[in-house]
Amino acid sequence: MLKIKLPWNSLGLIAVLLALVLFFSLASEYFFTGVTFRTLVNQIPTLTVIAVGMTYVLLIAGIDLSVGSVMALCSAVMGIVIADMGMPLPVAIAAALASGLMAGLVNGLISARWAIPSFVVTLGMLEIARGGAYLVTNSETRYLGSSVEIIGSPLAGLGVSPALIFAVVVVVVAQFVLSKTVFGRYMIAIGTNEEAVRLTGINPVPWKILVFALCGLLAGLGGVFQLGYLQTADPNAGIGLELSAIAAVVIGGTSLTGGRGSVVNTFIGVLIIAVIQTGLAQMGVSEPSKRIITGAVIIAAVLFDQFRDPMSHRLRTILLRR
Repeated sequence: MLKIKLPWNSLGLIAVLLALVLFFSLASEYFFTGVTFRTLVNQIPTLTVIAVGMTYVLLIAGIDLSVGSVMALCSAVMGIVIADMGMPLPVAIAAALASGLMAGLVNGLISARWAIPSFVVTLGMLEIARGGAYLVTNSETRYLGSSVEIIGSPLAGLGVSPALIFAVVVVVVAQFVLSKTVFGRYMIAIGTNEEAVRLTGINPVPWKILVFALCGLLAGLGGVFQLGYLQTADPNAGIGLELSAIAAVVIGGTSLTGGRGSVVNTFIGVLIIAVIQTGLAQMGVSEPSKRIITGAVIIAAVLFDQFRDPMSHRLRTILLRR
């Protein structure tokens, strides 16, 4: 049998991204400039790594609503370790990552071990982590300044930050893990049919816990990037970020029912969201209107997801017949 594997999803997403760039370039004289693109790409590391973790969670037919609050908690922990404890930057980063990892482990243990819907568990963690962020910072925004600017400030000659470079590395590694390793195949199998995986003698519980732990760890990394970019530890940071992450993942073609997804496509989804938000801001669109438009894009992506497989199957059938 002849097997044809064409990256229809990636090509379509790239076409949408280019169309958006063209539209906003025509709509705003300030959009198609080097300053805009440098600003845009240096804003996305946090959403990128969090969306990667969300991709893994959706692949196993779960969801994590706590990533925005966990990110804020990890950012707050990092800020306090530096500002109040006087610890060096590597120690503070380790504390932030450990906080995210622990939150993810709790989500995974409760959800997988006791078969409680991840929606409910992570909704509870959303409140716990947000409350923790307020407690850690005493509900105050902490300014860190030069002690963290090395993370989010653009490198001389490149125009991009170390956070962006590391985020791209995370995307590449995560895509390799998903497509080339046993762990990646297990994630897809669990999301497709968890009972069938169990019947083959593979216990899905440890793998699901690992996925949620990785999602928490990446939320912690997002907190590090956020702190480096804003140079402040804000307990209100990341409100609604989980919705942006889910939007990027869904736009990238990851199925909400599990078993199908791509980290690279998720990254393109992040770029699409960033372009939409930046373009609308430069056009002077109000914040409520931007939220309405972003929500409409999410709904459109979900509707398209429902018809993607039938359309792709028909198109491949036509090409094979020719």
